[in-house]
Amino acid sequence: MSFLEIKDLHVNIDGKEILNGLSLSINKGEVHAIMGPNGSGKSTLANAILGHPKYSVESGDILVKGESILKLSTDMRARKGLFLAFQYPTEISGVGYSHFLRNAYNTLNKSLAEEQNREVFLTVREFHEYVKKNLDAVGLDQSFLSRYLNEGFSGGEKKRSEVMQMLVLKPNIAILDEPDSGLDIDAVKAVAEAINKLIATGAGVLVITHYARILRYLTKLDYVHVVAKGKVIKSGGKELSEELESKGYGWLGLEDK
Repeated sequence: MSFLEIKDLHVNIDGKEILNGLSLSINKGEVHAIMGPNGSGKSTLANAILGHPKYSVESGDILVKGESILKLSTDMRARKGLFLAFQYPTEISGVGYSHFLRNAYNTLNKSLAEEQNREVFLTVREFHEYVKKNLDAVGLDQSFLSRYLNEGFSGGEKKRSEVMQMLVLKPNIAILDEPDSGLDIDAVKAVAEAINKLIATGAGVLVITHYARILRYLTKLDYVHVVAKGKVIKSGGKELSEELESKGYGWLGLEDK
């Protein structure tokens, strides 16, 4: 049984079907990548898994450890060990970055008490030291801890911030929606190294991307899936991402929009 299983998922947005029978299984310790043309449903899948209210699941199911999560709120899905790094992170004024991280981590510790790799920090200072190590891992300055969540961050800083949150929270399955978009090569490498640190903990990872470049820096890549017209049309290994990079989607009978 896979940790996360998407079964024949049909998802609508404003009455328009975006996912059309998509199925996918991800286990802890596995690294998957999803590639595909614009508008194929990649981000829709990510948002549907975490229960974004804009996305209506018409049929199919999403299961965590064999149990459906469709009726769970987003925060309860997160308590199951799911994490989503947004394609376009939102600025949240008035919410202190450090305070947000500590509350989220402590909440997950209660929900994932059986996990053996989760530290318990007794003091604020201990937690801050833990967070600072993860800031260093993604190349963010410690001053970010005294700022509001994503407020005033550049596009690259927001992407680094998302993967830093992932490292701090240590989910069972991390879904990263285009973590490399808009980043220069050094930032892509930094984000990939952060993903590698999570991979090393035994978590499952799903990377949604247009390009093979970030995948080349991952220490592990088990599966590459091509999504088009709302479903997985082809799966393979790392070589599939390189083939897509060199040939585009035309050889699969698809065109990027």
